[in-house]
Amino acid sequence: MLLQLDFSTATPIYQQIRDQIVRGIAEGELAPGERLPTVRALASECGVNAMTVSKAYQLLKQEGHVRGDRRGGTFVCEPDGSSDPNPGIVDALRMRLAELVAGGMSGKEVLALCERLLDEIAYR
Repeated sequence: MLLQLDFSTATPIYQQIRDQIVRGIAEGELAPGERLPTVRALASECGVNAMTVSKAYQLLKQEGHVRGDRRGGTFVCEPDGSSDPNPGIVDALRMRLAELVAGGMSGKEVLALCERLLDEIAYR
């Protein structure tokens, strides 16, 4: 699993790992049931501390993107099919939309941007 980590940004490395795995799931690069590398293997591949990868995996588990345990491995979860989005994600999206509007974008421009970004995701 090749991740592109930026060590010069303010975004924590564990968050970058989490974000790229979520993006991989959304874009179909990581299929439901697919086994993720072990914490140690991914840490070695990325050149980061194993605790950093462990923190990313724990966050992914809490969010329901992956499942597993120490002995069996970590696997991508099947989508639950629920049409009710996570309230925390909705709140974060609401804030990002407010930031775009506060920055001067119109509602139409925001919707066009959202459509363009959704089109970039292969798996829906």
